[in-house]
Amino acid sequence: MTLDTNKNKNIPYYDVNFDNIFLTKRDKQGHKQIIRGVSGNFFSGELTAIMGPSGAGKTSLLNVLTGYQISGVQGTIRCNISSENGTGSLQYKKESCYILQDDCLPELFTVQEAMMMSCNLKTVGLSRKAKEYLINDILTNLSLITCRNTRCHHLSGGQKKRVSIALELVNNPPIMFLDEPTTGLDCSAGSQCIQLLKKLARSGKTIICTIHQPNAKMYETFDHIYMMAYGKCVYQGASTHTVDYLAASGFHCPIYHNPADFIIEVVKGDYGDHTDMLAHAALEEKWRGNHPAKICNDPVDTYKNSVYPKQRIDSIGMPSEWFKFLVLLRRSGVQIYRDWTISQLKILLHLLVGLFLGLTYQNCGQDADKAVTNLGFFTVSTVYMVYTASMPAVLKFPSELCMLKKENFNNWYKVHTYFAAVMLFDMPLQVIFTSVYSLTSYLLSNQIRDWHRFCMLLLLQSLSGMSGSGFGLIIGSLFNPVNGTFVGVICLCCFFLFGGFFILLVHMSKFMYAVTNLSFIAFTVEGSMQALYGYDRPPLHCPEEAEFCQYVSPAVLLKDIGMDKPSYWTDVTYLVCVIVLFRIVAFVLLKRKLSIT
Repeated sequence: MTLDTNKNKNIPYYDVNFDNIFLTKRDKQGHKQIIRGVSGNFFSGELTAIMGPSGAGKTSLLNVLTGYQISGVQGTIRCNISSENGTGSLQYKKESCYILQDDCLPELFTVQEAMMMSCNLKTVGLSRKAKEYLINDILTNLSLITCRNTRCHHLSGGQKKRVSIALELVNNPPIMFLDEPTTGLDCSAGSQCIQLLKKLARSGKTIICTIHQPNAKMYETFDHIYMMAYGKCVYQGASTHTVDYLAASGFHCPIYHNPADFIIEVVKGDYGDHTDMLAHAALEEKWRGNHPAKICNDPVDTYKNSVYPKQRIDSIGMPSEWFKFLVLLRRSGVQIYRDWTISQLKILLHLLVGLFLGLTYQNCGQDADKAVTNLGFFTVSTVYMVYTASMPAVLKFPSELCMLKKENFNNWYKVHTYFAAVMLFDMPLQVIFTSVYSLTSYLLSNQIRDWHRFCMLLLLQSLSGMSGSGFGLIIGSLFNPVNGTFVGVICLCCFFLFGGFFILLVHMSKFMYAVTNLSFIAFTVEGSMQALYGYDRPPLHCPEEAEFCQYVSPAVLLKDIGMDKPSYWTDVTYLVCVIVLFRIVAFVLLKRKLSIT
C-alpha cells in the first residue's frame, strides 16, 4: 500500500482520499478478501459515518485508513497535509488519532489526572497553568467539568466515551477515527456523542467513525455516509440524499421508515442481491453534499470556534522520551499505591506467610537434626516468592494491553518507554515484598544470627522474585489470562521438581542433572544453602534428645545434597542473566503482540 501526501500551505484542511483499497486476510480455509477495491473521499469539516451490516468490512476499512492494519493491504491513501514538518505516512499517522470501540482508561485515576497525564505525554513548552486552562476548556466543551474529580472506573458509559475523546483532543489532532463510538450507550447518550463529533467536525477536523444502525435523528446528523456491503462500497453521499439514491436504484423507502434501517435492509440482501448494481451507482458524484468546512472558513477562522485555546497545541512539539518515561514512572507509582491488592494486601500477606512458615519450620536453622528439613524450608520459600511474583505478572500485560495499544498507536509514547517504567518499579517492589517475608521467616525459623549471611540470602530471594516476575511477563505476552495462569503453574511445577529437594542433585542422572541448569529455582535454593551453610560456618548444634546428628558439619551437608561445588556468586550471576534474558524476551513478545492486529 502506498501513501502520498500533497502539501499546500494555503489549504488548512486535512482531507483523506483513498483509491482501490483491497484487504486480504488469511483464515483456516485460505485467503479471504475482506475489502474489495473501495475508493472514497473524506473531507475536513464533515462528520463521516462508515456503515453497513455485520461483516461488511466497516472496522476493517477504518483499520486500513488509520494504519492499524497494514498486512494484506493494497491500494493508495492520500492526505493533503499543510504541516511544515515533513510529509509521508509517518506524518499522516502523527496528524491523526484512533479511538477504539472499547474505552481503555486508567481506572484508578480521576478525569483531571488522566487529562494532565495526556498533556504531559503529548505537549511540551506549556506551563502547568496553561495545561490546566487547556484541560478546563476541553472538559467544559465536552460537558465533563462536573466529573473532573471522579475516578474513571466510576464514570458512566457516555462519560467514558467522552473522556476517551477528550484525552486525544489535547494535542488537537486534525484527523480523528472512531470505531463504534455509540456502542454500549443508550439513545440519549449516543445522540450526545454524535452531536459532540459534529461540533468537532465543524471546527475544521476530519471526523470518521463506524456505526452499526443509528436511529433516524442520529442518521441525519452525519454529513457523509459511506455504506459498505460484502467488502464493497454501495453508497457514498449525504445522509439527506439516501432516500433519493435508493429510489433512483428502484428501492422506495416507506413513509415514516428510518432511511438508515431501510438501506441496511437493501444492502444486506433482504430484497435480493443487488450489491454490484449499487456499487456501480455509488460512483456517481451527485449524491455528495456540500463541504461545510470549505464554505466560509479560512486559515485564520478554521480553529476559531474549536474546543482548544487560541493556538494549535501540536505546533509546540512533542516531549522527549525521557520526559515521557518520568511521566509513566510516576503513573506506575500512583497506580501501584492506589491498587491495594498490589501494595498493601501483598505486604500483609507476605508478613502473614512469613509468620506461618517461620513457625512451621521453627528451630530448623541451627538444629543439626533438622538440616535437611531446612533445605525444604528454603525450597518452599523460593517457590512462594517466585509464584507470588509471577502470577500477577501473568495478568499485567493482558490487563493493560487495551490501553497500551491505544496510547502507543496514537503516539503517546514508545513501547520501550512504557516497558522501562514498568520494570523500574517492579524490581524495588520485589525487594520490599521479599524483605518483609524473609526477615520474618528468618528470625522465627531460628536461622544463624549473621546479618551478612541474611543479606546474601535476601539478595538471592529478591533475584528469584524478579526472575519469577520476568517469567510471568513472558507467559502474559504469549497467552490470555486463563491459559497463561494454567501454563505458568505447570512450568513452575517443573522448575520446582528440579529444585534439588524432592530429588537431591546427587541422586539425579547426568541428563536430569543437566536439566536443572534450566531451573532458576534450583540455583536459588543452591545459593541459599551456600549462603547459610558455606563459608566456614561453625558446626551445628545437635540436641540432646537426638540419638545421632548426621549433619553437624555444614560442609558435609552441602556435599551430600550436591550443593557444594558452584560458588554463591555463580548462582547470583546466573539469576541476574535470567532476569535480563526474561525481560528482553518479554519486551520482544510484547512489541510483537502490539504489532499484530
